[in-house]
Amino acid sequence: MLDKNYWNKTYDKIQPGWDVGYAATPLKEYFNQIDNKTLRILIPGAGNAYEVEYLYKSGFKNVFLLDFAPAPVENFRKRNPEFPEAQIITEDFFDHTGRYDLIIEHTFLTSFPKSERGLYASKINDLLVPGGKFTGIVFNHEFPGNQPPYGGTAEEYKKLFRPFFSFKTFELCYNSIKPRRERELFFILIKK
Repeated sequence: MLDKNYWNKTYDKIQPGWDVGYAATPLKEYFNQIDNKTLRILIPGAGNAYEVEYLYKSGFKNVFLLDFAPAPVENFRKRNPEFPEAQIITEDFFDHTGRYDLIIEHTFLTSFPKSERGLYASKINDLLVPGGKFTGIVFNHEFPGNQPPYGGTAEEYKKLFRPFFSFKTFELCYNSIKPRRERELFFILIKK
């Protein structure tokens, strides 16, 4: 797996292609439907954390940012000086402990080679409370090259998540941004 120095350089020098510069439309529309603003929400591998920012400014005060690369976390801090420091977690995802009602996925899974995704799915399961939700968007195609983002297929994701989660929604995004149209899947999974 690529280390935090790789990710720090990636975010320090450029805006990565998977970083659209704002909260992704499918996720914003999902967030806008949530009535319970007290949920404990984790966004792991948050990068510049636009979804964290959107949630917090929408009244969700128990949202937590998790990323191990300092550059994107610092970008977030500069944009959001009022965000509680205790809810900014700069550590390795696999070292993190905590319990959450909802975990959001947005491009973090695609940073892992397929050989390591089983560990990711297991860790998500560990961090959720019983009946907790795992929701997000994933790319549904393969990328060329041997560095992130790594793609995947609907069948691969279903096989990966089925041991841990019941599927509520798993479908092609109808509201992706134009460059990602027909290339993203939206899901809502519930911890078994």
